Amino acid sequence: MKNEENELIVQRKNKIEELKSLGLNPYPNDFKPTHSVEDIKKVYGEKGNEELEGLADEVKVAGRMITVRLMGKTTFAHIQDFSGKMQVMLRENDLGESNYGVFKKLFDIGDFIGVRGKLFRTKTGELTIWVKEFKLLTKSLRPLPEKWHGLKDIEIRYRQRYVDLIVNPDVKKVFEARSRVIRALREFMDNEKFLEVETPMMQSIPGGAEAKPFKTFHNALGMELYLRIAPELYLKRLVVGGLERVYEINRNFRNEGISTQHNPEFTMMEFYMAYETYHNLMEFTERLITFVAQKVFDSLNFKFGDNDIDFTPPWERIGLISSIEKYAGISHKELETRKEAIEAAKRLGIKFDEKSSRGKIILKIFETLVEPQLIKPTFVYDFPIDVSPLSRRKEEDQDFVERFELYIGGLEIANAFSELNDPQDQKERFLKQVAEREEGDQEAHMMDEDYIRALEHGMPPTAGEGIGIDRLAMLLTNSSSIRDVILFPQMRKET
Repeated sequence: MKNEENELIVQRKNKIEELKSLGLNPYPNDFKPTHSVEDIKKVYGEKGNEELEGLADEVKVAGRMITVRLMGKTTFAHIQDFSGKMQVMLRENDLGESNYGVFKKLFDIGDFIGVRGKLFRTKTGELTIWVKEFKLLTKSLRPLPEKWHGLKDIEIRYRQRYVDLIVNPDVKKVFEARSRVIRALREFMDNEKFLEVETPMMQSIPGGAEAKPFKTFHNALGMELYLRIAPELYLKRLVVGGLERVYEINRNFRNEGISTQHNPEFTMMEFYMAYETYHNLMEFTERLITFVAQKVFDSLNFKFGDNDIDFTPPWERIGLISSIEKYAGISHKELETRKEAIEAAKRLGIKFDEKSSRGKIILKIFETLVEPQLIKPTFVYDFPIDVSPLSRRKEEDQDFVERFELYIGGLEIANAFSELNDPQDQKERFLKQVAEREEGDQEAHMMDEDYIRALEHGMPPTAGEGIGIDRLAMLLTNSSSIRDVILFPQMRKET
């Protein structure tokens, strides 16, 4: 196959030389379209042949040629621009024997061309451009995948997304939907009087999540820096500074494994609201996601895998321990001490680090047995304090914090909590994290003295949340892998 492709590339390179010998530039930049395919279909799509024949209008369209049917002195082709594809008809009688011969001999599927002509309908009723003039705009050297088979190889699709987008129209639709989802998120947040901000991507202390960071080095400053794992601590500094409603949509980076739900760099929206609690955020999150669903898809009912999911509020709310009782059949009494939690996990065949705290073992049980069963939108709230170092303690149970996670379709979509704003408590928790880090936990938090100093200036009661945009896009477009909604997912080097 590679030899065959190389031979085709050589043939196309020879065509470039032949075009040049005829005085034709294979890569000009002097053709200006007057219409997109979408424009033409909107304006002329309902007109019949008689009406089209009576119009003096001409159109100029540019795009990639994706099909060609040579029929002697007449050729039909389809060209595709950003908005869709359209048929064009070229005839020797209109273009002249020489020009038509150049097209037949030297133009290929994959080339970009510009055409000028009038519109008509073929015998089958297809709206078509009757070409009076054409021009090569870009000569393509590599052939596209054979049209009946398309691009099926998953790895090639992800690695060569530019080809995937050309030959698989549904892929393009997914990324157009993802873009509209992000626009809708911004619209909702702006309507709620939030300020969009940007915080550092490179941080001297990575914080805001339990994750292993990527490390780099700044030569001029002579210091190590980390790609951020979350914007949380910087956004909360802004709340301290008086920006009471802030949000950011941007990338995070975590040096972790790759799976259908994880990519080393991913997009999140994170936001903070002064004078709110995690209970308030549940209702806010319902409004936010249903707004996006209706704005972009005009529906609250979605298919995800084998499941039909109804987004209509109110969504289920259940405590973490209660969810384990309900979905895993484990009584809360079996999780009251670390020893009992260990026995329960071993009995269930759940692997965990023997050094793990009670809270981490409980979370492991939840993630293994409960999370995959949470198909309908469900808020799971009240998490153990030892897996939530930045969350406010519950007044009535000091071992747990005011935190929830939102699950839909078995995916964690959002993580939120009432923020810890007691600087002394925060410092003590950071110190515990430092101790865990020294014992080998590379995902534990580092000490951030400046963040403690910020809290000492006073942060108002605040609630905050992070929403995984990639996973939300997966859910709303019925995509089975996170790599289907990231244009260029991380891949191993080509061998």
